[in-house]
Amino acid sequence: MTSAREMDEYGLIAELYDHVGLYRDRPDLEFYLDAAREAGSPVLEIGCGTGRVLIPTAREGIDITGLDLSPSMLSVCRQRLLAEPDQVRARVELVEGDMRRFDLGRTFQLVTIPFRPFQHLVSVEDQLACLGSIRRHLVPGGSLILDLFNPSLEALVNRPVGVEAEDTPETLLPDGRRLSRSFRIVSQDRGAQANQVELIYHVTQPSGRTDRLVHSFTMRYLFRYEAEHLLVRAGFEIAALYSGYDRSPFGATYPGELIFVARKGANQA
Repeated sequence: MTSAREMDEYGLIAELYDHVGLYRDRPDLEFYLDAAREAGSPVLEIGCGTGRVLIPTAREGIDITGLDLSPSMLSVCRQRLLAEPDQVRARVELVEGDMRRFDLGRTFQLVTIPFRPFQHLVSVEDQLACLGSIRRHLVPGGSLILDLFNPSLEALVNRPVGVEAEDTPETLLPDGRRLSRSFRIVSQDRGAQANQVELIYHVTQPSGRTDRLVHSFTMRYLFRYEAEHLLVRAGFEIAALYSGYDRSPFGATYPGELIFVARKGANQA
């Protein structure tokens, strides 16, 4: 059997992740902090990665558990936590696990899935398995925040396949290396609503040698009503749908985001 560590698709790039401006400067942090403050402890974050959202949440006095399949990303998160005060570290628990099937032995006020890890689940069976696991870990009346991108019809039709384009300009890393990144869609499966994607990290050493590190993965896109049906089928009630992290209503911008707030019924076990 292949272990999770052997399957770790982030293994090559985990140390670089926090230096990508598209991630570091993503405008969703305050939205998730507000949601955690409103819900109170404890919070579960699925796909917590290097702690971009998790660590600031713990700084707010919230107890938070982070679940991630990547041991490499969790290792970076642990290193980042070492720089935090004892009281912040004490609020954090990190768990290496699969979002489709996990049992943490406790329930949470709020479960969040920031920045689209749910879209790595390609089949409906996996999506429902994930939502079912989440629902079992919510208190009655607890909330789930599910963050997806809203597919742009123009991009789906016109974005070229196999063409590599820069998405991160060159930046200087603390150790003197230089990092830039490009992106390409390797293939499209419109029937399955899935794209095979490559993120190519170009790391230039002080000696001048440039290493090319490829992060390859499948990303499935979901449309609004498809996602709504999945949530309802999994036993959730749709409380809100936003197109942006400023809580603007869906349709306020196009394509915008698909940010669902869904609740477990107050009388549901």
